[in-house]
Amino acid sequence: MNEMSFIHLVANASLPVQIVMLILLLASVLSWAIIYIKWGFLKQNRQEATTFEGRFWSGINLSDLFSQLSTRQDKRFGMEAIFENGFREFARARKAELPTGEVINASHRSMKVSMSREIDQLETQLSFLATVGSVSPYIGLFGTVWGIMDSFRALAGVQQATLAMVAPGISEALIATAMGLLAAIPAVIAYNNFSSQIDQLISRYENFVEEFTGILQRQAQAD
Repeated sequence: MNEMSFIHLVANASLPVQIVMLILLLASVLSWAIIYIKWGFLKQNRQEATTFEGRFWSGINLSDLFSQLSTRQDKRFGMEAIFENGFREFARARKAELPTGEVINASHRSMKVSMSREIDQLETQLSFLATVGSVSPYIGLFGTVWGIMDSFRALAGVQQATLAMVAPGISEALIATAMGLLAAIPAVIAYNNFSSQIDQLISRYENFVEEFTGILQRQAQAD
């Protein structure tokens, strides 16, 4: 019974199968680390967007809001960064006495560039989760196939083969497949969940850019 324990099977697996298991273990550990970090980062971005939207639509003077953000020591991100860059460019273009259309276009372009940077930050490391989710089962399957081949090769010089002779080797091999699935399933679930959250944030950013551009246009035309 001890010979069929998990630790015993892993310890007695062939070197290629052990390498496969090690790769899958490292991939799983890295995936969980990224999942934890990404979950906190996206939560922070959602809270930041909600808080800023509340301040932005509270009726506060835009110049006052810009001044409050600019004097803060911490790094702005998300919707705050988009607003700050857009309003800074708006103020710069107006100071240069550019035509209203050019002022609005300059501010809009600045916000679009800022939004692209924020999206890049949101999507960082998602590709790793996608890779682990898609590749891990095949890596595990490779280890399984190799282990089963070893088990049957060991029977080549045996007169009478029994299930007891191949069971440990096949069990060792199947552990690789199980580890591949254990690495892939959380990565796929996390990737899909994070992608959905990111899409929602991007939609909020895009709506804010368009709404803020409209506000700036009305303000420029009124002055």
